[in-house]
Amino acid sequence: MITLNDYLLVSGLLFAIGLAGVVLRRNLIIIFMCLEMMLSAANLSLVAFSRFNPSNGLPDYNGQMMVFLIITVAAAEVAVGLAIIIALFRARRTVHVDDLDAMKH
Repeated sequence: MITLNDYLLVSGLLFAIGLAGVVLRRNLIIIFMCLEMMLSAANLSLVAFSRFNPSNGLPDYNGQMMVFLIITVAAAEVAVGLAIIIALFRARRTVHVDDLDAMKH
């Protein structure tokens, strides 16, 4: 039987992998994907807590409602973030963080 600790372990591993990708990588697209992985890890932990915290014999759906809000915000973030990355690539011909300086052109 899968317990809350199993879900939280997977969520923690996903978050750690995402955090390592954000800190160690220099490519904007990979950093962006790692940020999305971190959001997914937070969503997984919210759903797990929601599932394993019953009230009146039913799961507490507050965490799942928060997940829908986070997914909506993440979709808007993807649209705006990819537009910014594409604009930077068109202007500078690179997506490496080390080569980008916002104040110089």
